[in-house]
Amino acid sequence: MAKSEKDLAGWRREIDEIDEQIVGLMNRRARAAMAIGKLKHQHGQAIYVPDREKRVFDHLHEVNEGPLPDRVLEAIWRELIGGCINLERRMQIGYLGPEGSFSHLAATRKFGASAEYVGQADIRGVFMDVLRGRSMLGVVPVENSLGGVVIDTLDAFLDMDVKICGELIVAIHHNFLANGPVDQVRVIYSKPEIFAQCRNWLGTNMKGVEMVPVASSSRAAEMAARECGSAAIGSSLSAELYGVKIVYENIEDNPANRTRFFIISSMCSGQTGRDKTSVLFATSHQSGALVEVLEVFHRHKLNMTAIESRPSGRGTWEYYFFVDFEGHSQEPRVVTAVDEAKRHCLHLKVLGSYPKADEPI
Repeated sequence: MAKSEKDLAGWRREIDEIDEQIVGLMNRRARAAMAIGKLKHQHGQAIYVPDREKRVFDHLHEVNEGPLPDRVLEAIWRELIGGCINLERRMQIGYLGPEGSFSHLAATRKFGASAEYVGQADIRGVFMDVLRGRSMLGVVPVENSLGGVVIDTLDAFLDMDVKICGELIVAIHHNFLANGPVDQVRVIYSKPEIFAQCRNWLGTNMKGVEMVPVASSSRAAEMAARECGSAAIGSSLSAELYGVKIVYENIEDNPANRTRFFIISSMCSGQTGRDKTSVLFATSHQSGALVEVLEVFHRHKLNMTAIESRPSGRGTWEYYFFVDFEGHSQEPRVVTAVDEAKRHCLHLKVLGSYPKADEPI
């Protein structure tokens, strides 16, 4: 026993020494980042550079020999990168509120605890905050694997000149939140669509309990925190913010529920070799005009990953089309394809090029 305790104490001392080295190296990295930030400011360059972030993560994967998995290192480095960016310049991030929403969750997972987060009542508010320079970046939902495209985000691109500089995918998990005994819960609060996405679990475990729809899952968590005999269904972040315990995790019927978010800013990022580009265009009033544009993309081997249409609101039967394809706007084949496609369009705007997100964060 004595030898075992001595060994344990020895390992703990080694961990303390390693921690001291890690803290020193992190601060050394932060000082280097601050020096880079000064150079960026002098040359009018963006503070947040998604393509550089992508290269940092790729390098981590290359040098990681375990036992920590890559995802653990990515989570640590996201927080570290966010802290370094905030040292370069106060990083204000706009998101679709309220506090504790899934947009808020997506933003905090991406940029960490160091940033200042500002919730907006609607998606246009996030766009306006970025457009006017009040927020460095904005995080807005663009599509959900169950609910489809987010119309308000597409419409905001029609008349506001911001750029897409990144995308992120978040796995949407719903949690049963309550501070009291489950068998004493008389009412459950949440959004109507969340109730629908948890129908099977609720039908099995909460028969006879009243379901009360509210404006947001954050509001639901807030109500569950202060009302005896109540519960909520919401995100892990809303539970943390409003002081409600997570009683049951991941109660959604479909575990593959994902939401894709755009990171918007005033400028695009550089190439990484695994990029996507989003464009917005309106075709001329001619039969087959849309087919001609899509044929241009096909001929230049641009693999389209999404296409949506929206009424322009500027003319009868005039539609705008939103298209995502693989490739970067600076690549010669993309430049050529976009120039050629413009000949068949009334308007065509490149919304941004950004590193492709493959896995949820």
